[in-house]
Amino acid sequence: MGAIANGCTRVLNASVVAELGLTDEDIARAAAIEGRELERRARLYRGGRSPIDVHGRTVILIDDGLATGASMRAAALAVRERHPEKVVMAVPVAAERVCEELRSEVDEIICAVTPEPFIAVGFWYEDFSQTTDEQVRELLAQSLPYQRA
Repeated sequence: MGAIANGCTRVLNASVVAELGLTDEDIARAAAIEGRELERRARLYRGGRSPIDVHGRTVILIDDGLATGASMRAAALAVRERHPEKVVMAVPVAAERVCEELRSEVDEIICAVTPEPFIAVGFWYEDFSQTTDEQVRELLAQSLPYQRA
């Protein structure tokens, strides 16, 4: 039905909301549940560190693919609130229509492959298993020496 991001950013897919007959209460309940999960992951992944200051910097948002674009739209809106110089979105596979829709939301968008018919993001991967919290923490720990202050 949509996506949320840090900073209370919420993006809704109006056609899905209408098709499912969701009420404002349904949406608020789902956003609250997902918001708690978002906060849990932010605490876990940051390990007590503050968010990186992106003011005046180029931010590159990467996802495994775009089907509806809701999560990337939410991410772009949340990052824009932190005043970066430039926002770039990059994905290996996406629905062409979604790439075009998101083009106006960022400074640059790179959609490597836009197959027709698109089907689903996972269809284009040999292994589309979820990344675990532990894998994310390990990768973030490896990147710490390379982060600019």
